[in-house]
Amino acid sequence: MRDKICQEFNNLGKNDFRTLTIIMNSKKFSNATFEEISHIVKEMVSLVETCCAEGADPNCYDEGSSALSDKSCDENSPFPMHAGTADCCTHQGLEKKLCLAALHHPPKEFPTYVEPSNEELCDAFKKDPKDFADKFLYEYSSNFGQAPLPLLVASTGSYLSMVSTCCISPSPGICFLKERLERKTVSITTRMANRVCSQLAVYGKEKTKFSSLVMFSQKIPCASFEEILPLAEDAAEVFSKFCNSTTEDSVQKELSEHTTKICSTLSSKDEKFADCCQGKNLMQDYLCIYSLQHAKVTSLPDIDTPTNEQLCSEDRDQNSYRYMFEISRRYTSIPEVFLSKLYDATKKVMDECCRAVDVTGCLNNKKRQGKKEVSQFLEKANKLCGEYTNNTFLEFKKRLKDNFQKTMTGATPEYITELVEDRANFASTCCTMNSPPLYCDLKIKAEAGRTCDYESCRLI
Repeated sequence: MRDKICQEFNNLGKNDFRTLTIIMNSKKFSNATFEEISHIVKEMVSLVETCCAEGADPNCYDEGSSALSDKSCDENSPFPMHAGTADCCTHQGLEKKLCLAALHHPPKEFPTYVEPSNEELCDAFKKDPKDFADKFLYEYSSNFGQAPLPLLVASTGSYLSMVSTCCISPSPGICFLKERLERKTVSITTRMANRVCSQLAVYGKEKTKFSSLVMFSQKIPCASFEEILPLAEDAAEVFSKFCNSTTEDSVQKELSEHTTKICSTLSSKDEKFADCCQGKNLMQDYLCIYSLQHAKVTSLPDIDTPTNEQLCSEDRDQNSYRYMFEISRRYTSIPEVFLSKLYDATKKVMDECCRAVDVTGCLNNKKRQGKKEVSQFLEKANKLCGEYTNNTFLEFKKRLKDNFQKTMTGATPEYITELVEDRANFASTCCTMNSPPLYCDLKIKAEAGRTCDYESCRLI
């Protein structure tokens, strides 16, 4: 470990190594304060600089890292706090070091980073360039820390270069405009990657596959299940590698190969896909596809509910995916976070009934309960998110108010206003493509619990 770190330190130089250390620790401890990150970075850089110097004691790094571990276990430790620290501190030696090194905070569901104005950027930069850079690296990396490390390094590097160039330019406004256009691809890719990799970190490959299935089904409902499922499976494999990429080349390679497969399969089926696939840059092509709006609902025959045999066969996972594919392509206004609830409910029924003594009786009973539940759940979600998507926010709130006034004639104006604000906030957070899954999962339960009737509440 010492040899590897010293090689990196010597290759990068102290300043770039320090930058990388800020990014890695901000990415790892996304809920830490700037002061906590600053403390650990200072200690780590000092340790490496001392122990990687020519003629340093061979035991320097081992003894220094042990001292850092002990400091992490002190009740007054200045380093980032973690619930697992106390448990790690019951171990000794290398086991304690490895345990502490493995700790990390969960992904941030709500990025808090807000880019300052050009004037604010330049004021802060000119006041103290080093402090400005450190705080930006911390803010950006902790907010988008699930993006692959090479992407974060490239994105933060290009941003700091833009600020240092434009803040001394005679025409800063024009300079910022030009530089932002040039870094648009890396900026959008970082945000997209943070969302996809956050989902992968929380839910694993299976949900990433499901997410891709829904995305393709809703963007291009004319494509067949046999065309879309392999792309969803490929996406899960690609992003599991992409999110752990350690070099910029591997990041581009994984996404570019996936984009090539998407374009060769779907570009002939949809004009918008074809337009996205005409670019010369495969990373930009993928971002174009990712940003496409969902297709308008097309006229398709009624969905065939999976038979009992299909639900409990060896191919039951495939059959449940086909069922969700058929639902997704018919309800294109419903975000994935809603459909994920339905997918989880379907899996729960299969797990419960396929192990039951009376498989047929269990499934028939669940189907009788679920038929009305599923229909109501889909219609309500489709109506709410469809109206949110197809109207301005003010018009959407006006429609909500009119609807509540018609259905709740005895309610006070204050209560109606409270309901409108609550429902509008829910829709603006969870009816979007990048809706936060954990938060919206809880909100959907709460919202449905208030608005569904008894039968449809069983779904949640």
